[in-house]
Amino acid sequence: MAWVYLTIAGLLEVVWAIGLKYTEGFSRLGPTAITVAAMVASIVLLGIALRDLPVGTGYAIWTGIGTVGTAVLGILIFQEPATALRLASIGLIVAGIVGLKLVS
Repeated sequence: MAWVYLTIAGLLEVVWAIGLKYTEGFSRLGPTAITVAAMVASIVLLGIALRDLPVGTGYAIWTGIGTVGTAVLGILIFQEPATALRLASIGLIVAGIVGLKLVS
């Protein structure tokens, strides 16, 4: 179950990272409420997952999921550049996440 909690926590990190863009400096109530709720839920689920997972592995995978998800959605939603170097870098992060999972 720890891996399930960690995965959901990572996906919620993507939600709040993208949500920050829509809060317009925390001046919009709806997006701010969703963003803050996702932040809290993400941290809580990370904490629960870390009961059974090594902290270095759990934290690295949590941030990796958040980083990859946010970067990909930035490309898809906000038309951020999808250069070869950027995509290769995202691929390296994914490889790191998979590697950490395999050795855990």
